[in-house]
Amino acid sequence: METLALILAGGKGSRLDILSEKRSKPAVPFAGKFRIIDFSLSNCTNSGIYDIAILTQYLPLSLNEHIGSGKPWDLDRRDSQVTLLQPHNYWYLGTADAVLKNIEFIQRRNPKYVLILSGDHIYKMNYKKMIESHIKNGANLTIATQKVPMNEANRFGIIEPDENLKVIGFEEKPTNPKSNQASMGIYVFDAETLYTALNNITDPNLDFGKHIIPTLIKDSNINVYAYEFEGYWKDVGTYDSYLETSIDLLNTKAKVKLDLYEEDWRIYTRSEEMPPVKVGENANIVNSLISNGCVIEGTVINSVLSPGVYVGPGAVVKNCVVFTNATIKENAHIEKSILDKKVVVGKNAIIGASNDYTPNKEKPSILNSGINVIAKHAVIPDNITIRRNCRIFRHAKFDTNIVESGSTIK
Repeated sequence: METLALILAGGKGSRLDILSEKRSKPAVPFAGKFRIIDFSLSNCTNSGIYDIAILTQYLPLSLNEHIGSGKPWDLDRRDSQVTLLQPHNYWYLGTADAVLKNIEFIQRRNPKYVLILSGDHIYKMNYKKMIESHIKNGANLTIATQKVPMNEANRFGIIEPDENLKVIGFEEKPTNPKSNQASMGIYVFDAETLYTALNNITDPNLDFGKHIIPTLIKDSNINVYAYEFEGYWKDVGTYDSYLETSIDLLNTKAKVKLDLYEEDWRIYTRSEEMPPVKVGENANIVNSLISNGCVIEGTVINSVLSPGVYVGPGAVVKNCVVFTNATIKENAHIEKSILDKKVVVGKNAIIGASNDYTPNKEKPSILNSGINVIAKHAVIPDNITIRRNCRIFRHAKFDTNIVESGSTIK
């Protein structure tokens, strides 16, 4: 076994707020039938990497149930293995600390290369090509990078490469970035280099971006190279990026897009058996992803519907993401909203129809572009109006028929 993949999947995803209240960020549904972590897992198996460990932490139950034996990703064979690593009597304090606390497991597997991945990004990537580049360059560490707009570079860890892509500088979220080569949080380490770095750098909050990478770049005996990736890659860590990336799936004219229908590089997932989609005689579906088990009797426009969603007669769903088994009753109108599993929207309810974009009063930094988010199992009464930037929790109690923009209802 040459390569062991470690998928860091313990993040709370606090900026996803309600969506990650009862599940870890990698377990959040995406693109109808998938979970976010399915993309990293599928990339591994499509790349011929079948020895995988998933480092979980925050609310791991949903993720553990989803992964199971790894069968959907062909990881239940005799020559493959998926291992779920959870913290015991301690808490992971940083990305590298999570790896350090599992170093005995890694050493028992005895890999030549360690591939470190994030479990909460949306992309397709052949890791085999990155590993080949790592070997060709004689690298001790290779960092996957992608060019980002210069005015957004201060949001990322920025790599400064020379003309041969050898890394000569790195800054975490710099005020004045020297390049626009952003680290994707994907690393190939020579195993011995990783062990040495983890053991020699003492910091309780040990992190790859803050500690490991800068230290290795400064070491003249260590070769650090960049691997440029030009495909589609998104971090869906905010409501805005989550909804935008979901709607991106529907844009067939995009210059760089994520193709879910590519036969040679499929995304695999654990699916429950449901009947085929049923479209009523008065239904209207425009530019949308509709998953198995959905029954559509109303109108769905530019939206992504997970399995088992019901859209009643006269109802309109526009620019939305709707999770599994949600029910939208007749004549309801929903726009620019994210509905979690088993939400029920009452008759004639209106969600998101307003020109008032007052930011959410409790969470103004994460909810200010007009999106409404409805928690799992929440029930929206008949005839109610919910305007913009609202958070509606599971046991929400409504004392008015109009929920003003920026409200949180618990």
